[in-house]
Amino acid sequence: MRFNTESRAIRLALTCILLFPLVSESQSVSKVWVADNGDGTYRNPIIHADYSDPDVIRVGDDYYMTASSFNCIPGLPILHSRDLVNWTIIGYALKRQPPFDLFARPQHGGGVWAPAIRFHNGEFYIYYADPDRGIYMTKAKDPRGDWSEPLLIKEAKGWIDPCPLWDDDGQAYLVSAMAASRSGIKSVLIVSRMSPDGTKLLDDGVIVFDGHDRNPTVEGPKFYKRNGYYYIFAPAGGVETGWQLVLRARNVYGPYEVRTVLAQGRTSVNGPHQGGWVETQTGESWFIHFQDKGAYGRVVHLQPMVWRDDWPVIGSDPDGDGTGEPVLIYRKPNVGRTYPIATPPDSDEFDAPRLGLQWQWHANPQPNWAFPSSLGFLRLFNVPAPEGSKNLWQLPNLLLQKFPAPRFTVTTKLTFTPRADGERIGLIVMGTDYAYIAVEKRPDGLYVLQATCRGADQQAPEERTSAIKLTERTFYLRVEVAEGARCIFSYSADGARFSPLGEAFMAKPGRWIGAKVGLFATGPGTAREFGYADVDWFRVE
Repeated sequence: MRFNTESRAIRLALTCILLFPLVSESQSVSKVWVADNGDGTYRNPIIHADYSDPDVIRVGDDYYMTASSFNCIPGLPILHSRDLVNWTIIGYALKRQPPFDLFARPQHGGGVWAPAIRFHNGEFYIYYADPDRGIYMTKAKDPRGDWSEPLLIKEAKGWIDPCPLWDDDGQAYLVSAMAASRSGIKSVLIVSRMSPDGTKLLDDGVIVFDGHDRNPTVEGPKFYKRNGYYYIFAPAGGVETGWQLVLRARNVYGPYEVRTVLAQGRTSVNGPHQGGWVETQTGESWFIHFQDKGAYGRVVHLQPMVWRDDWPVIGSDPDGDGTGEPVLIYRKPNVGRTYPIATPPDSDEFDAPRLGLQWQWHANPQPNWAFPSSLGFLRLFNVPAPEGSKNLWQLPNLLLQKFPAPRFTVTTKLTFTPRADGERIGLIVMGTDYAYIAVEKRPDGLYVLQATCRGADQQAPEERTSAIKLTERTFYLRVEVAEGARCIFSYSADGARFSPLGEAFMAKPGRWIGAKVGLFATGPGTAREFGYADVDWFRVE
């Protein structure tokens, strides 16, 4: 009987933590970044958050986007919009990342690279690469529902950035790129034959483009067909300084002509590339892409796009040479009507028995890390750090979200119930360098401290400030992020008067991801029962 009870408890915990049930799209609008100007125009970026390598499709009146998630779980976010400007998160395609045991520990920079989303024969497909294992496919009839377990359709190291194309004659193909870090090969694009059901590749592919001479680091291809031409949209030149290419050919294997259709030009938008083309119900073309902004990650831009002589021109083209520049403010897409302002969530009151969809763990979660509740709080347990950890870089139970704007303040209210000396609950800004403010249990009570770790990915030790004793178990922690990702930490006993603690910290990106902000709870594991913290709310203002 006890075994059955425990099994039910474990299943319930897995449901709460792993499945992340979907929340309604009717949610509060962000206080820190809104792209819709409310006057028929929008500003870029449309999402000032790290949705790297975005891809987009339209199905009827609905637009869906996915992006790279690397080691963060749940992975493969599914975003939804009705007008290409106002986006919300409706779920994730990947609840846990295979191989499950390996991704139970943080695999920084590994995992999901550059996915492509498509709709074919009444089903949604996502293809993504794990650079160390090969190309995976997952699919669903309802993008808000459950997606199939990832199917490895090509076992190969270093094959990345896959995108499918179902041709008019029923044949199917997949374009992909190569990562030199795993395969020793780069700057080429490969087209492979694929089974019509999309479940396996039928050959080892053909090189259709070599970018070594003029377009180094060509990657991230997206496959389309229009007016009898096969098109491959592909970025080149690297994420920080690159440009967007378009290749076209009458035959799927080429030879392909090539043009640069988007570059930084005279704008402040560096490396504008890697994304997806989508056509509205009214026949307009638009291009969604990212811009690398360092600690803020790869933020999402929307560019107008027109066709000239069967070549796309993206952004504005003041010189008329066919190479566009990014726009910063522009009229919204014509989708036939006007929709309400919406944004991805950031604040969380923890009033629902589920985690908000903005949250991700740094590895496949375990059922004893945290429990949402219907009682108005999230409970985080002081789970011991992995054996041999030098700092928090290898801590899997980091509960984090993306930086949502150039400037913002996070404040969180917590009640701490520790069981053993050394247990900590903290508010963290995480990257290859990280810093946090935390409350720690010591023999004579609770102390608040600030810590910084420079070179976390190199196993550097933390540097801590002098600790200050607290008199209450309930307290408030805060971080203020200024332009340029400069962070100041502070604490309060009453939520009204905050005292700064420690020195200013410059946030750094993680490995292929931007800096993230969120919560952690850890401890030595010396007590029979783990301590815990109840998080009342987490507000981004």
